[in-house]
Amino acid sequence: MAAATYRFRESLFALPTLIVAAGVILAEVTAYVDRTYAPDGAGWAVQMNSNGATWLLSTVAGATITTAGVVFSLTVVSLQLASSQFSPRVMRSFIRDRLSQTVIGMLVATFVYCVLTLRHVGGEADDPAPGVSMTVALALTVATVVLIVAYLDRLAHGLQVGEVVRTIAAEADGVIDATVRESRKESPARAVPRPDPDAVMTVPAVRDGWITQAPTEHILASVPPSTVVRLETRPGAYIHRGEVLLRVWPVPNGAARVRHRLEAAVEISDTRTMQQDVDFALRQLVDIALRALSSAINDPTTATEVVLRIGSLLRTLLTADVPALSVSGADGRVLLRPWILSPPEYIEHAFDQIRQACPRQVHVATTVARVLRMLTDHVRAAGRDEHVPALGRQLRLLVDAVAAEPGLHPEDLERFRAVAESPVDPAEHRVD
Repeated sequence: MAAATYRFRESLFALPTLIVAAGVILAEVTAYVDRTYAPDGAGWAVQMNSNGATWLLSTVAGATITTAGVVFSLTVVSLQLASSQFSPRVMRSFIRDRLSQTVIGMLVATFVYCVLTLRHVGGEADDPAPGVSMTVALALTVATVVLIVAYLDRLAHGLQVGEVVRTIAAEADGVIDATVRESRKESPARAVPRPDPDAVMTVPAVRDGWITQAPTEHILASVPPSTVVRLETRPGAYIHRGEVLLRVWPVPNGAARVRHRLEAAVEISDTRTMQQDVDFALRQLVDIALRALSSAINDPTTATEVVLRIGSLLRTLLTADVPALSVSGADGRVLLRPWILSPPEYIEHAFDQIRQACPRQVHVATTVARVLRMLTDHVRAAGRDEHVPALGRQLRLLVDAVAAEPGLHPEDLERFRAVAESPVDPAEHRVD
């Protein structure tokens, strides 16, 4: 159900289709009301003759379908700009925008409504038009115009890099919150029975794709009591068809049925999503920073902003409860998930590539050093000292890379070291 909801949100077809269907229903309902309850026109309804109604409906229908084409074009252009300027992976943020989907649906729905209502405008030119239907047509027209203006405003702001990275980070925060809530409901397994090599059932992946969901409760509910399930992948990983997806021991009765249920419990999709994969947010943010640091774009300010957003995201991620590697379920069921990412791996994914790309841009390198030091202070204050070595390693490698970069002015290097190595609180350095 969660996967279907996510796909619905990321579809440019699903929501507009529902809105168009609502427009069809509304056209028939208003026509029925006009025929049955207000044949002579309701007192509050718009009053006009058939000739004026035909002209109005035809004009609105033509204008809305033309504008729908313009909106489609603007959407495609925004996707192209986002892909070339930021990263192809951020296109999903524009596709899943609810306002864009609503505007497209309203434009087509208004067109369909007007065309269907034209069937009910007949008789002589001076005969009264169906008042309720015309009133609703005018209301739809005004609402659509307002939505178009709102869409243009949203599009202009949505293409700003600050809004793009904020949207990605906000979605990642939601994923972290959901993961923490689920982790608190889980009980770590105390003792896990060792498998007998001759009594292990393997469940292969039935297709190629990205692991988007591996819900604990669904996996445990798919096996009989006193069964151990080992997930041989993780959300966010790519798996090939035929690779081992799960191992189960002991081999359950009705193995074929259990295998089929386990295959359905783990969602494999053609594209990577952020449903249970906060690492995908880091991947998108890092991609934007790398694109900004490339010689083709050369936009260090964007890279600096992305690094600061990564720091904000890691402040939450590194102090959140880490999901257990083994989960105990009802009636002796156990789920093992040894491949879920650890906090040091998140730190590597967040900083490795940016650290390698930024030594020539001292301003960006200084921001990375400042964020690493602030994260170090933050995790220490939160009692998570186990993350300090990974952060310290990134800072040490960054200092070595910048020091080895040829052509840097000594004063630039000194300013960088003041942030990276001095005892002054990094928050007191103004580097952004």
